[in-house]
Amino acid sequence: MQRLAMDLRMLSRELSLYLEHQVRVGFFGSGVGLSLILGFSVAYACYYLSSIAKKPQLVTGGESFSRFLQDHCPVVTETYYPTVWCWESRGQTLLRPFITSKPPVQYRNELIKTADGGQISLDWFDNDNSTRYMDASTRPTILLLPGLTGTSKESYILHMIHLSEELGYRCVVFNNRGVAGENLLTPRTYCCANTEDLETVIHHVHSLYPSAPFLAAGTEAGESLEPRRWRLQRAEITPLHSSLGNRARLRLTRTKTHTKKDMMKRYAFPNKNLMIIFFSLLLLSYCHPVWAEAIPIETAKQNPNVALVLTSYGGHIGFLEGIWPRQSTYMDRVFKQFVQAMVEHGHELS
Repeated sequence: MQRLAMDLRMLSRELSLYLEHQVRVGFFGSGVGLSLILGFSVAYACYYLSSIAKKPQLVTGGESFSRFLQDHCPVVTETYYPTVWCWESRGQTLLRPFITSKPPVQYRNELIKTADGGQISLDWFDNDNSTRYMDASTRPTILLLPGLTGTSKESYILHMIHLSEELGYRCVVFNNRGVAGENLLTPRTYCCANTEDLETVIHHVHSLYPSAPFLAAGTEAGESLEPRRWRLQRAEITPLHSSLGNRARLRLTRTKTHTKKDMMKRYAFPNKNLMIIFFSLLLLSYCHPVWAEAIPIETAKQNPNVALVLTSYGGHIGFLEGIWPRQSTYMDRVFKQFVQAMVEHGHELS
């Protein structure tokens, strides 16, 4: 057996040397292999730059909102370069949880009661070390809405918090009932038709910091608010909804357009900051023809408070970019520029 093992090792070594010599001389040494690799690389680069990397399509229902985004959120008009080896939306969605880093975040948990006897878990990042907004009472608050089964531990939520920390803002994550480890006190769990929980959270957060600018950002357009009342809910409940989400779940209907005066009658919040900003920016992908048909572009054009940023590739929680997309993504850059624009320049839209 020892002799056989020695013979096998010798044979393997000789075979390796032979293959190495043949590949070096017969493939690369002749220049054919190098030419094929260079030719393939050039063809791939040309295809990527001509068909994959494109500027997003910006669809807005109002000229003032369009100018506002171009001035203060320039990322929505810049070319999006998805990861060169994974640009398809489903591939990016599957890849992101495994490849994207998770910045460390220390939360402060709060459980609030609901009218039906249930409870909601809120994870706060107070950002008390903020040098831009040292006064907690006026520090901007970003309400983050994870996806269907997401929690405050998702990588995209952690990156949003990290970016908000850089801007000096405070964040609070709304965990849907029963998904963040808290006890489920009632049979009621998550349902897209249930907007009462979100209303409860918004009123609670605003009551704690009535003088602070208040914005909301989510990851799935049809998950957090009832799609059938899209205009009504977005305008009345969420002053800002940066929905970075799923194309197929997004449905806009031709409902009655409510004026700011009508909205103030129903939700007369004591602080005007909650009502001034009620514009929505949605980052979507139309890389699949079925999904492209589901995006209500014409309906969005009729709403001056809505903007769609449509990319050719990427999608959902993906929108990866760079050779090795461990850190910030295109979605993160849109989020950071948009919330900063609304906090610092939102008065231009009022």
